Amino acid sequence: MAAPLTVSYHTADDLPAIEERLIEVYAEVYAQEADADPYFSVGRFAERLRRHAAGSRWGCALGEVDGSAIGYAYGFARTTAYQWGGLITPAPAELLEETDTRTFALCEVMVREGWRGTGIARTLHEELLSHRIEDRSHLSVEEDHPRVRALYERWGYSWMGTMQPYPDGPRYDSMLRSIA
Repeated sequence: MAAPLTVSYHTADDLPAIEERLIEVYAEVYAQEADADPYFSVGRFAERLRRHAAGSRWGCALGEVDGSAIGYAYGFARTTAYQWGGLITPAPAELLEETDTRTFALCEVMVREGWRGTGIARTLHEELLSHRIEDRSHLSVEEDHPRVRALYERWGYSWMGTMQPYPDGPRYDSMLRSIA
């Protein structure tokens, strides 16, 4: 019998204790991309992770089996000071207005290959959102990954436009869904 999945919720204060495990999962999941594109390197990811964790109300749902990290989902709250950068598709101003509790920026949802297709990504996503006080969740999915976009649409996300938040990074489909 397979060991059960355990999911724990973490805040930015916990990052020093879990950072190595998050980076280890990332390195495995993005190994092929990292070999081909410096944007996806482990070092660049670690920089983004630390910057995200420094954001307001960072949270992470970490999934483990037998004490080994097999996936996670994390993000942070956007504040009134947030500026929507990298938007390629125009969006109505009222869609981009932020309060301290309007939008949760979902930065990553990833699961190691051997555990994909088992519902763990959805479990981690929903556990993460269950801890949020924001009204909606925003995520970006690479344009080159239509199957992943379709998955997020099944989870209730809708396309809001195209964005490229980093000049050397890929273009993304920007998606929103209500958390309530």
